[in-house]
Amino acid sequence: MPSLRVNGFTLNYEWRGQEHGEPVILNNGIFMNTRSWAYQLAALARRYRVLCYDMRGQGASEHPEGEYSMDLHADDLAALMDALGVPDAHMVGTSYGGSLSLVMGLRHPARTRSAMAICSIARPNPLANAIFDRWQIAAELGDGERFFQLVYADVYSGRFLSERADLLPAARERYATLDLAAAQRLLACFRRYDIHAALPGMTRPTCVVAAERDALKTPEHVAEVHRLTPGSEFHIIPEAGHVAVIERPNEVNTLILGWLARNAV
Repeated sequence: MPSLRVNGFTLNYEWRGQEHGEPVILNNGIFMNTRSWAYQLAALARRYRVLCYDMRGQGASEHPEGEYSMDLHADDLAALMDALGVPDAHMVGTSYGGSLSLVMGLRHPARTRSAMAICSIARPNPLANAIFDRWQIAAELGDGERFFQLVYADVYSGRFLSERADLLPAARERYATLDLAAAQRLLACFRRYDIHAALPGMTRPTCVVAAERDALKTPEHVAEVHRLTPGSEFHIIPEAGHVAVIERPNEVNTLILGWLARNAV
């Protein structure tokens, strides 16, 4: 995966898809990396120029110390776009990355053709913060496998755990190598995140997607983004947990492709 020095750190990225297609940028979930989009890339790459990357503190990108913020992530992404000669793009993100897609629309509207936020919220509520408290304690243990054991039931639906238990070993392996110090910085960033007062000023086309069985960011909580964002679309994916991009890829892909087609430039 190629890398660039942007905004004071080394960021890894890769292009997929059509050289002359409309640009689409995929923003990862909090502890994820570019591989988390495996079930979306083939469908998107048939028509679009797709940019995957790992944020500051994620995956193969550098994990600098210091305080992270969504505004900083947005400025990192804008700097990457500058370095790659991408004036603007559609933003598609899941969870933490969906929040970044929204922040891009607010902070860098000229760089954002549209924003799609999947299983993302405007601010943590008491339930989410209680779960994040537990995740913080789990991360402080310094053991990736134990961390996985303590968080995975929060992000997958019961049905998925019953039907696709075969996918869990790969997830466990990924968490085993997670940089838990960086994970704590990402968690702290999200706990400070709050854009509910800014969303009524969103000027970019916005699509909000919830998952019916999401216990971390419930449909009711996700719907706040829709209520606050003028002209936004709202969809609920049936029978999906928080990691809907993996649990229900066909439904997610249909929503993404439909949204991008309706907002083609």
